[in-house]
Amino acid sequence: MMPQNPKTFITSGFGPRATRYIWKITRLGDARRHPGLQDTWVRSPTDVVPVPAEGWLAVSGNAVMDTKRARGRPPGTPPFEVSSLVGRGRELAEVSSLLVSGRLLTLVGPGGCGKTRLALAAANAVANAAGGFRDGVFWVELDALSDPALLPEAAARVLGVRWGTGESPTAAMLDHLKTRESLVVLDNCEHLIEACADLVDALLRSCPGLTVLTTSREALRLAGEVAWPVPSLSLPDPKSAQDPADLLRFGAVRLFVERAAAAAPGFALDKDNAADVVRICGRLDGIPLAIELAAARVRVLSPAQISARLDDRFLLLTGGGRTVMPRHRTLKATMDWSYGLLAPEEKLLFRRLSVFAGGFSLGAAEAVGAGGAVEGNEVLGLLSCLVDKSLVVAVPGGDEVRYRMLETVLRYAAEKLEESGEACAVRTRHAGFFLELSGEAGTGLLGEHQVAWLGRLDVDQGNLRAALGWYANGEDPAPALRMSGALWWFWFLRGRYDEGRGWLDAALTAGDDAPAPLRAKALVAAGYFAFLRSEYAPARWRIEEGLALYRSLDDAPGVAGAVRVLGSIAREQGRYAEAETLHSESLALCREHGDARGVAQSLNHLGFVAWLRGDLGRAEDLCSEALDAFRNLGDGEGVAWSLMNLGFAALYGGDHTRAAALLDEGLALSRRAGYREAAAWSLNGLGVLARREDRPGRAAELLGESLALHRDLGDRWRTASLFEELAGTSADPERAAILLGAAGGLREVLSDPVPPCERPDRERDAAVARAALGEDSFAGARAKGAAMDLHHVYEYALEAEVRAAPNGADPAMGLSAREVEVLGFVAEGFTDHQVAGKLYLSPRTVGQHLRNVYRKLGVNSRTAATRAAIEHGLI
Repeated sequence: MMPQNPKTFITSGFGPRATRYIWKITRLGDARRHPGLQDTWVRSPTDVVPVPAEGWLAVSGNAVMDTKRARGRPPGTPPFEVSSLVGRGRELAEVSSLLVSGRLLTLVGPGGCGKTRLALAAANAVANAAGGFRDGVFWVELDALSDPALLPEAAARVLGVRWGTGESPTAAMLDHLKTRESLVVLDNCEHLIEACADLVDALLRSCPGLTVLTTSREALRLAGEVAWPVPSLSLPDPKSAQDPADLLRFGAVRLFVERAAAAAPGFALDKDNAADVVRICGRLDGIPLAIELAAARVRVLSPAQISARLDDRFLLLTGGGRTVMPRHRTLKATMDWSYGLLAPEEKLLFRRLSVFAGGFSLGAAEAVGAGGAVEGNEVLGLLSCLVDKSLVVAVPGGDEVRYRMLETVLRYAAEKLEESGEACAVRTRHAGFFLELSGEAGTGLLGEHQVAWLGRLDVDQGNLRAALGWYANGEDPAPALRMSGALWWFWFLRGRYDEGRGWLDAALTAGDDAPAPLRAKALVAAGYFAFLRSEYAPARWRIEEGLALYRSLDDAPGVAGAVRVLGSIAREQGRYAEAETLHSESLALCREHGDARGVAQSLNHLGFVAWLRGDLGRAEDLCSEALDAFRNLGDGEGVAWSLMNLGFAALYGGDHTRAAALLDEGLALSRRAGYREAAAWSLNGLGVLARREDRPGRAAELLGESLALHRDLGDRWRTASLFEELAGTSADPERAAILLGAAGGLREVLSDPVPPCERPDRERDAAVARAALGEDSFAGARAKGAAMDLHHVYEYALEAEVRAAPNGADPAMGLSAREVEVLGFVAEGFTDHQVAGKLYLSPRTVGQHLRNVYRKLGVNSRTAATRAAIEHGLI
């Protein structure tokens, strides 16, 4: 029965995202004549579905039926659905609404994306709805029709139209439909696209009460047509660990589980197979056909085995039902059908585009796709055709549209490229394009356009890696050295130290006899990455070898840069006088040769050494000069580091107000631009400041965030200080002593002493814990910490952070401000990894916060946590 209040929310069983959306759906029937009809709002247990204003729809999963009336099904009406429509509630609502508001709707998408199933569900929904198309809904299946000339006759027969001798089926249909209010569905139009467009155009021009729904891999391109891309089923983030119950919120996972259970009764999603199921669904791009074929394999293979075999997906994903269309019985048959409809030049570009990894720009497509039968000025038109035919996806965003292929489509295109015999030539063009781009970026990253260049390289990371891999396997080592040398600053700014060092070392190993300038740059860059991970011996020999090459080349800026890194190693190991000497040498060289950026960097490093030593006035002078220089250069990363250094100098100088302003500004800049290391340091400073202002909970939260970032970066030098700072926030003296012991053990391994500016705090924290525990217990706890594996210390320290009782906790539920923030994003449907990106945390830290939320709310899933949060007004 209809609820008394039409805005009553049915919340039982909701997924978190559903609880944040309310869909206003107008009455399905007569909406064109009565646009002012009252809206009805409803939420279903799985998704949002349309509700006619006159009649309540029973909802079970995504099956929708009108309980007020049931109609007979005359010939030509849509067939009954023989399997459930999974994960398409929102799409069904939108398509049903579009059928009311417009006259021509085309569902477009690649083969197997679910166009037919969605069209069938929408047709059945409007056929059964109160006030629906009064003269019927008709389903015209075109899959078996190959002759375009027979299309009008086939459609007329479905509509029950008769025509006399000398009369055309089209004319008879026009006469039959001109006074009727009907919906005609043409399913699978792509191979008859011109004939379908001609017929639909004629029908719509002459029949004002007619609505047409078509499914096709490309649009009809008629006036008034709404081309609606059928999206992939919703997918979880594979990088986020999630409860099996929560994973069932995602359409792709739910479809796999339902179809797998049908194939192998007893199959269920659990903690052992969840990761493999998520991986399968993701690698199959959320395409329903591919997922159903994969799920059917559960009869003979485990999800782990299916996942491992997806590189051979066209051999694996076969065996569709006997009653389905032949081209849907195997994944390869589906792709063969689409490929066969392409013109020769379209096939050529389609194959060549398979070398791109993670998407591409138009410029890249023109550079790589042109050649032979395809001229450069033809690429845009051919690419547009591939987009229209659902083989390439256009992704708007920023200043330019990018393009990508779904993984299944890309793998098929790659097979065709290998068969063509031109794979080597195309991959060489691809690598050359990104080598040139890297060279431009190497310069662009050092100036005022740094953030723009970071964004440009971010979106092409897959292509950069593919190009580096191609060069790494080539005979000439120079391109790999040139490209990795150009990209090293990008890897630094993005905190990808291991990746950068890996590419640089591989290129150096292969290029013993490469040109000296290339080797020198790569050696210093690789050494810098080793230094950032506190691996001082490997760092030193690389940098010293690079320094020797720079000296032999009389390259003063190169010498200055190498000397600066040696100074940084000395700084971390407590050799402050040596560090100051080396940084001063670097500064003098840069000034002598007019290297403004090198001057700013050297000043900043000298200021860093100064505040660590406790020489705060000198640090203020040096870093202020560096800040002005970086601002003049437009170097955002340099500005962030200068702000951090000035913030620490103000902090240890007792000017808390100024310290907070500087560190907050540096953190905001770092978060906007994605400078992970600078952000981690700013969080560190703000955490120390919170300690000094007697806010231990907030201090623990900030220090924990900093520790998580430094852990991910591999910076063990700063990790030791953060263990010590977190010890000082703990109300448990044993925990404090364990963390102090862990820090001491790490410092001993690294030969890194406590910096002078931090020693008073370290001594005070140790004294407090010692007094509380007694000498023997304190010594035992310290020894326990010193013996712990570093991985376990990280987990232990972060566990201590989330157990703290931060200021700003919600009085009703005991949630901290950060936990409420995390919960809000979870309620929006964000995964752990996405929340981490929003809040600049590590995904593991987000997971820990979420476990803390579960414990405090007494729940065990994201859905339950969201419901509890709504009930208590937390979000």
